Amino acid sequence: MKSRQRISIAQTQRLQLNLGLTASIRMLSADAAGLTRYLEEQAAENPHIRLERVQSTEWLPRWTQLLPRLAAGDSHPVETAGAPGPSLMAHVMAEIDRLFPGGPDRRIAVALAEGLEPTGWLGSDLAAVAAQACATPDEVAAVLEQLQRIEPAGLFARNLAECLRLQAQEADVLDRTLSVMLDHLDLVAQGNFGRLARMCEVEEGQILARLRLIRGFDPKPGAQFDPGSAPVREPDLLVTRGENGWEVALNRSAMPSVQVSRPETRPATPAARAAWSQAQAVGRMIETRNATLLRVAREILSRQAAALDEGPAALVSLTMAEVAEALGIHESTVSRVVAGTCVDTPRGTWWLRRLFCGRIGEDGPSAAAIRAAISRLVGAEDAAAPLSDGALVEALAREGMVLARRTVAKYREMLNIPPGHRRRRRPSRVA
Repeated sequence: MKSRQRISIAQTQRLQLNLGLTASIRMLSADAAGLTRYLEEQAAENPHIRLERVQSTEWLPRWTQLLPRLAAGDSHPVETAGAPGPSLMAHVMAEIDRLFPGGPDRRIAVALAEGLEPTGWLGSDLAAVAAQACATPDEVAAVLEQLQRIEPAGLFARNLAECLRLQAQEADVLDRTLSVMLDHLDLVAQGNFGRLARMCEVEEGQILARLRLIRGFDPKPGAQFDPGSAPVREPDLLVTRGENGWEVALNRSAMPSVQVSRPETRPATPAARAAWSQAQAVGRMIETRNATLLRVAREILSRQAAALDEGPAALVSLTMAEVAEALGIHESTVSRVVAGTCVDTPRGTWWLRRLFCGRIGEDGPSAAAIRAAISRLVGAEDAAAPLSDGALVEALAREGMVLARRTVAKYREMLNIPPGHRRRRRPSRVA
C-alpha cells in the first residue's frame, strides 16, 4: 500500500492565558512584599505609574489590648495566665539542649524555662530561680543573658520594655532615642511625643520614626508558637472591633498606593499608547485584587468570629469551597487570595489560610478543637512523666473525642510537639 500526502483543514479549540490574565493571577496570589516588588518594577519602566508610600504611625491590632494599660503606667500589661504552649517549650528545650548540654548552667536554664509564660516572658523572679536551682543570682543572670539570645527575639524578657529592647537589638536599630522611648512606654502609649522629643533632644519627626519601629515589634513573641500564627511582619490585613462587630481593612502601610497619571497630550506613538494602556491595566488589577482580598477575608472572618473572641481553639469547620460558593467565585481564586496572606488581630498575627478548618467525620470535633485539646493536655502534663500518644488517646476519649492513635500523632506533629519520650525532663529542684 502506498501512502499519499494530502492537505486537510481541521478546526480545534484550546484555552490560553493572555498576559493580562496571567498578571491578574500573579497579583491575586502575591503577598504585600511580592506585590510591592512587582509594582516597583512597573513604576521603573512605565512613566504613568507613580507609587506613594504610606508611613502609618497607627498602632496595629496586636497592641490594642496593651495600650490602655501602658498609658496608665503598667509595666506588665500583657495577660500571662496559664502555662506556656508545648510548641514553645519544645523549641526552648531544644535550644537549651544545644546551649547547655550539661552541668549546673543547664539546671539553671531548665528552671528559667519552667518560669516562662504563654507570651514568652519570664514570670519567675531571679532570686526564686536562684533558690530553686541552688545557684547565685549572678549565675542565673548570666544564663538568662544567653537564653535571651534565642530566636524569636524577646523570649525570656522580664517586662515589655525589655522584650522590645531585645527585638530592637536583634534588628540593630537600638539607639539613644529609641532607648529613652522604651524607658517611657507610658508616654509612648499616651501619644505624648512632644515631651519625648524634649527628653531625647531631637525633632518630633524622629520620635515618630522610632514609633513606626516599635509598632512593628511583637509584644508577645511566645504567641508565635500558637497554631496558625504567622511570623511577625507588616500584615496584609487589619482586624479591629467596631460598633457592628469585627471589621476588616487593608493595611495601607504594607504596600504603596498606585497612582496612574494621565498624559497631558494624547499619546502619539504606539509605544506611548501601549505604556498608557499598561498603566491603566495595572491600576485596575490592583483595585480588583484589593477588592477580592477584602471580600474573601471578610467572609472568612465573619464565619470565624468566635476565634477572634476566644482564640484559635474556637475555630469552626470551614472549607474554601464554602467561601467560594458564598461569594460566587471559583475555589481556586480563594486559594490564591489566601496564599501567603496574614491578618493582624488583637490576639496576634494569623495566616489567613490557617483559618480554614476541617472536621473529623460528619459529627466529629473540628481539627482546631483537637489541636487545642492536645496542646492543653501536653501543657498540663508532668514534665517527669509526659503523656504518650496512647495516653493522649485515652484522655481525649474521656472528653468525647474518640480518635485513632495515628490521628493523635498527626496532630501532635502538626503542633511541633515531640513525642513523649523526648519531652521528658528531670525536675530542676534539688534537695
